[in-house]
Amino acid sequence: MDERLQLRVQRHGWDRAAAHYEASWQAPLDVARRVLLDRQPVCPGDRVLDVACGTGLLTHELACKAGPGGQVFGIDLSQAMVDAARSRQSPAGSASSHYIRMDAQSLEFPSASFDLVLCCFGLMYVPDPERALAEMRRVLRPGGRLGIAIWGERARCAWAPVFSIVDAEVASEVCPLFFSLGAEGVLARACHAAGLVVTWQARLIGALSHRDADEACDAMFLAGPAALAWSRFGEQVRARVRRSYLDAIEPWRAASAYVLPAEFVCLQAHPS
Repeated sequence: MDERLQLRVQRHGWDRAAAHYEASWQAPLDVARRVLLDRQPVCPGDRVLDVACGTGLLTHELACKAGPGGQVFGIDLSQAMVDAARSRQSPAGSASSHYIRMDAQSLEFPSASFDLVLCCFGLMYVPDPERALAEMRRVLRPGGRLGIAIWGERARCAWAPVFSIVDAEVASEVCPLFFSLGAEGVLARACHAAGLVVTWQARLIGALSHRDADEACDAMFLAGPAALAWSRFGEQVRARVRRSYLDAIEPWRAASAYVLPAEFVCLQAHPS
């Protein structure tokens, strides 16, 4: 997919998803967020960058940990996500927080300006992940730290069929590189190519739990990466896509609920 088209699809897709995002994704992604924060402790006074900050869940916590002497920046390609993050109130004693719409591949910050950079479930959507990683490396100070979380292997994420199901109905792929970084060793090699030294990485097992079919479909089609395509489908196509997705996740249904296994890859690195 042309890079400009992919960026436009991602921007407008997440604009559509912003209002529904937290209800569907806060709980299942919290496992990886907790690991990133445990492995990359924030020190009082740190200057921190949260790349692909979404609605600011992680950014908000970073600001609390960095304290009044720190500075925290959250960037996201989606203006609706940035607006949602700006509306979040930080408690007294938090670092100053700044939210900016920005492409992760072109970070508009001086070199060597952050102590810590985190990117939690954003790198899969970037047209050129190595360029984004090189930018994250550039803005890290000597001795700075990088933490990344992405989805793992396609075969270990039970909700993965949503992409092929939606792609069958649209002219171009929704997320052409989504699972490529999750293959064994790929993320570490991309970090190395960007001038980063990987100091730790792990694969984590999580789950997406949904009370019923409506909640399972809302997570994918209203709050997730297929939101833009879904918004443009007519009623017949929506019914067909929904039916195909529910058929694909049927093995993980128990009564009316669904518990979909998922794999995450978490990594920490520093500039070489």
